[in-house]
Amino acid sequence: MPGTPPAVLDASAVLAYLRDEPGAELVADSIAHGAAMSAVNLAEVLSHAADRGADPIALADQLVARGLIGGAIDIEPFTTGDAIDAATLRPLTRAAGFSLAGRACLALARRLGAHAVTADTAWGDVDVDVELTQIR
Repeated sequence: MPGTPPAVLDASAVLAYLRDEPGAELVADSIAHGAAMSAVNLAEVLSHAADRGADPIALADQLVARGLIGGAIDIEPFTTGDAIDAATLRPLTRAAGFSLAGRACLALARRLGAHAVTADTAWGDVDVDVELTQIR
């Protein structure tokens, strides 16, 4: 859609895409139309790989080789403004169990004027001024 800001992907959405889980096609569509992700969320994706015994360096290399990182998905820095915004979101999202990475995603979506894409169903329970797309 021309003029539509990019989607900002939460780690849960990227993990669903990489694992071909339900909702992966919605993430693929978001990537095809322009997507960004906070470096914090990339760290979470790579950390999940490490938790499963995979090499996070090898996964990062694969994502670059596939044209995802630094290609179809822009990796955005976590700025001081994002850190402040993520902190202000803490009281609004604590009861829903948002992680720092989840709040980093929301902060980036706010900064870019984009919608956030997640597989986390708890996100529907919060009232924040970010358009949310839940993939399942």
